[in-house]
Amino acid sequence: MRDPAEIIRRMSNAVLAALPVHQLHALDTSLLALQHGDLLACAFSSEARAQTALPPRYTTVLHDLLDRLESSALFSEESSSFSQQDLLDSLRMWMDKARGALEQP
Repeated sequence: MRDPAEIIRRMSNAVLAALPVHQLHALDTSLLALQHGDLLACAFSSEARAQTALPPRYTTVLHDLLDRLESSALFSEESSSFSQQDLLDSLRMWMDKARGALEQP
């Protein structure tokens, strides 16, 4: 028979390890909505900034991209330094890299 404390510790570790992947999946769904025009940039940014289980290096890059996305939302047209499409592409690339890193065993 296994020690109940050991079982709880292992289960807790599994739950904690799943949190970043779960948060990333929710953020991916919101990014798709943003890309399709069903979500405003400010709403996406607020949701993304609330993701606290991501590793620090991914959070830093995400916040930099969000700062630029929020700035780009101030312009009604595409500008050379604030292209929303380029930022959405960068967010998609970030998402793919973060998912790949988090889903590794």
